[in-house]
Amino acid sequence: MEDAEGQIAREIAREQTYADRLYTRLDELIIQVERNLDQIQASQHASTHQNRSERDSFMALYEDRLALLRSVARSVVFGRLDMDDGARHYIGRIGLFTPKREQLLVDWRAPAAAAFYRATSAERLEVRLRRHLINRGRTVIGLEDDVLDQAVLEDPGHDVLLQGEGALLAAVSGKRTGRMGDIVATIQGEQDRIIRSENRGVMVVQGGPGTGKTAVALHRAAYLLYTHRRRLEHTGVLIMAPTTGFLRYIERVLPGLGESGVVMLTPGELFPGVETFIHDEDEVARVKGDSAMATLISRAVKQRQIIPRQDIRLRIDGTPVTLSREMISAARREARASHKPHNAARAVFVRSAMDRLVEKYEKSLRAQGHTVIPEDRPDLLADLRNDPEVKRQLNLAWLPYTPQGFLKILFSRPDRLREAAPRSLADRVELLARPKDSPWTVEDVPLLDEVAELLGEDAAPAEAKARDDAERRRADVEYAREVIENVDTSGIIRAEDLADQVGHIRDGRTLAERASSERSWTYGHVVVDEAQEHSP
Repeated sequence: MEDAEGQIAREIAREQTYADRLYTRLDELIIQVERNLDQIQASQHASTHQNRSERDSFMALYEDRLALLRSVARSVVFGRLDMDDGARHYIGRIGLFTPKREQLLVDWRAPAAAAFYRATSAERLEVRLRRHLINRGRTVIGLEDDVLDQAVLEDPGHDVLLQGEGALLAAVSGKRTGRMGDIVATIQGEQDRIIRSENRGVMVVQGGPGTGKTAVALHRAAYLLYTHRRRLEHTGVLIMAPTTGFLRYIERVLPGLGESGVVMLTPGELFPGVETFIHDEDEVARVKGDSAMATLISRAVKQRQIIPRQDIRLRIDGTPVTLSREMISAARREARASHKPHNAARAVFVRSAMDRLVEKYEKSLRAQGHTVIPEDRPDLLADLRNDPEVKRQLNLAWLPYTPQGFLKILFSRPDRLREAAPRSLADRVELLARPKDSPWTVEDVPLLDEVAELLGEDAAPAEAKARDDAERRRADVEYAREVIENVDTSGIIRAEDLADQVGHIRDGRTLAERASSERSWTYGHVVVDEAQEHSP
């Protein structure tokens, strides 16, 4: 009878044979993609802008694919499932297929791999045996078996090496290092349910120190990028973490999970045009982090919609006209009733005020003996719009602001802070006062975002751009299909992916650059690490 060591050696050799087959296929794919990339790079004869866009788009796609393959090239397989129907599935960091599209390796994020993490002896999910492959680089150095169907022990076709959650125990008891271990192979059932959850709302992952909260969140991001790739590649995944050092560390982990292209920012980088790592003193930070600050900012914005203390007497080409407090008050009511943000509502305010003012202007002209007919009104309105004093008075009543400009002025004016402060902040609002040229702090960033939301922007250009972008993408996808038929026969490139790359090349910015430059960018998924550290 064969001894235990011999049995283990034989099984390791058997698994090594299959692993070698996987690595051979992986190396073939790397060579194939490198060859495609070399051919594209060598095609310097691209004569038109369209040809150059095609070449650059293919290059970007092949480079991304090559980076993914190389990131898993040292350890691609970590598990095996033996099923009730006799099927055997190997689980790894990416999916691998033969040239004839026969599956060699199941991606850990695929539905077919879920049983590797979820199956138990009480709920087998049709799994008879789960095997963990312990690797050192490309070499299989050990095996751990979880028997879920006891009949396997009597099956001469199965050599069982170890019962129980051996790999999990080894991972838990192993020496911890300064870097997060890749837990793909040892995810527990509870962790897997979080990673694969269909919940589309807010998900909070809680646990004590060292329980793998961050690792689970990163694996969920990788899983969602795999499952909803087309949507998330357009919208991105934002990972917000406390420090740049931690983000650099995460950046090393994610490619190991087979994913890239995630936007990673610290709280001080969330507002476009602002990058700060300076923190306020604790007592100031507590005031800025209070939810009542939203009320203070809202009041401060409304207080910049001003009714003058008295009527304003103007002269338009020598004709006296009065811009009364009642006219400005009525225009303000109309603008506020539009429920638009401050800057967008300003157009309503100006139009309403001008409509009232032009009526007064017409009456003054008639009183001076001039003949005024309805057809004259456009010219009279133009006279009012071009008058410097009319512009000045309407600006004083309802001035447009940038978020940065508004907040700098507000913090430099203790009187305005006191006037806007709700009762709960009344005794602490003085802490916010500072010189106008003070640098931004991390605690200012959410306030800038709140101000930007209340001030708003002109939506018309953005809507027009969205329509143009949608039409351009339809054309890009159609053209990409024609290009792929003539250039790429490997099946690696999809028309939609190539169209995306054409759009990115045309735009000239990465998704991270585009997302981080647009305050209203809507991410497909957001991961917030150490969420408990953030203020209301």
